Amino acid sequence: MPDEPPENPAMLMNISAVERDTGLSKDTLRMWERRYAFPTPGRDRYGERVYSPNQVQKLRLIKRLMGLGYRPGKIIGQSIEELELVGSTVTAPQPESDPALDVFLNLIKSNQSAELRHHLALALALQGLKPFILETVAPLNSAVGNAWMNGTLAVFEEHLYSELVRSILRNAISAIQPQGNAPRVLLTSLPGEQHSLGLLMAEAMFVVEGAFCIPLGNETPVRDIAAAALGHRADIVALSFSASYPEHKAVEGLQDLRPLMPHASQIWAGGSAVTRIRKPLADVQLIGDLADIAGQVARWRNASNGSLQAA
Repeated sequence: MPDEPPENPAMLMNISAVERDTGLSKDTLRMWERRYAFPTPGRDRYGERVYSPNQVQKLRLIKRLMGLGYRPGKIIGQSIEELELVGSTVTAPQPESDPALDVFLNLIKSNQSAELRHHLALALALQGLKPFILETVAPLNSAVGNAWMNGTLAVFEEHLYSELVRSILRNAISAIQPQGNAPRVLLTSLPGEQHSLGLLMAEAMFVVEGAFCIPLGNETPVRDIAAAALGHRADIVALSFSASYPEHKAVEGLQDLRPLMPHASQIWAGGSAVTRIRKPLADVQLIGDLADIAGQVARWRNASNGSLQAA
């Protein structure tokens, strides 16, 4: 039987919110529902799945224990109290401490948002945008994710950190956005991908390389992406896939998009989920690391200049 809904319906979370909160994909949640009879969501008046706070708490614990090496089938039948007990007796392997990152982590954990913003802005000013992304934000994202997985960082603290970084990156991008330089890069994500920080980091990397960026935001249907690429005369459509995005959905989405795209527009796909794609995709450039964007842009320009000279 599904959990009894709480007295306050506003406490119920839909499947998209649960995906964002726990890092478990919608496909995983539905598969567990069928295979393990958990979670057991209720339904709202539109027939959409909704989850109680207790179920979301249990899903967070399961996700954390999976990061410690537990298989979901072995722990999903346990109660919240039993899962908390298991989690208290084991610890995840800790990466070597980095004093520079520890400063940021301590500010996040102590809820010093003003100081955190100041330190992030100072790091940007001292490093410059590209090193700031590669040497501070990227490793800090991993450290924050590990801290959340280990239970030493709350969800709201991770959300605050992400929003501060997004704000700083948006300001930095707007300050140096070139006007009309090639390549023209349209940036977005496919439906179901709600994480936007990786997309914003990619946009900043393109801007540093002198590209003209056209950000569409997240979750754009494939036909709209193709139409936008045509309307904006995009040389490149860059798509971001976070670690929680299912690999097979990424592959299917990219394969659906390619036939709809203008022939002259290239598709570049990046993000943690892309690193799990083992087979090359026809007419899709997979970029496993943000640092690779600079080289890819340089190769695009060389190829483009070669085509112009041949013409």
